[in-house]
Amino acid sequence: MPEWIVEEGIGEVRAALVEDGEVLEARVRREGVVPAGAVLDAKLVAVAPRVTVEADGAQFLLPRGVSGVTEGARLAIEVTREALGGSEPWKRGLARRTEAAPAPAPPLAEGAKGTIEAWDELLEEARTGIVRFEGGELRIQPTAAMTVIDVDGWLIPAKLAQMAAWAAARAIRRLDIGGSIGIDFPTLHGKEERREVDEILNGYLPHPFEKTAINGFGFAQIVRPKLRPSLLELAENRARFEARALVRRAGRSIGGTTVTAHPAVIAAIDEGWRKRLERQVGGAVTLSADPSLAMSGGHVH
Repeated sequence: MPEWIVEEGIGEVRAALVEDGEVLEARVRREGVVPAGAVLDAKLVAVAPRVTVEADGAQFLLPRGVSGVTEGARLAIEVTREALGGSEPWKRGLARRTEAAPAPAPPLAEGAKGTIEAWDELLEEARTGIVRFEGGELRIQPTAAMTVIDVDGWLIPAKLAQMAAWAAARAIRRLDIGGSIGIDFPTLHGKEERREVDEILNGYLPHPFEKTAINGFGFAQIVRPKLRPSLLELAENRARFEARALVRRAGRSIGGTTVTAHPAVIAAIDEGWRKRLERQVGGAVTLSADPSLAMSGGHVH
């Protein structure tokens, strides 16, 4: 029976739906980022070129706009998508006007607190964007327009597309991929072959979603709700991503600990994280930068 496990870490909270040791679905909530579902008191700071408000020390865009409110006025907003990170304006958090009273976001998941044993395996998929399945692999790449899933393998096209449809639906859930998603299947010439792949997607994709039929070139588009960045998008901010992963590993130590990593990763471990890690392990934590290491090559001893 699948069950949610919630792991409260330094820098992030992780939640995973686990069955027989396998992560079926995963979510991450970063510290310092206002999550979707929070209702905040905000100030309207701009109406052009984008309707922008400030709340809780962050800026949010209101894609639906707002009427009857002038710049500088106060209004209540509900966060509909947390900030994705990065400098582009579209990566700010999104919100809508509401009449509700300020309130925190709901929990990331309802489940028991614990350790997600298969988390490191999931992070490797997020780092590489490569998801292997019997007969082939998916290469998953977030872009500004959509997350693109490319299918490659050595099975005959119809069988490869069927296996890839199952693997893609599974990866979308495991890696928390929302928004617009494009899947580039091998070209399927027959309507019956395309229908079979469509049925697999319809049966295994997590709801809710909207989907186009697979076209003659093997391309299908899916649109899902997007409340937060996927694990793949989090991995694009590599230094911060690896810093959180390394601090998680270091937290399993007992007593004095040395954390060695690429300088950018060490720089991403702020003093507050280090002090919390010291309290967790019960000893001094030394941070050591080694430029010869890959970003994911940090270690703890």
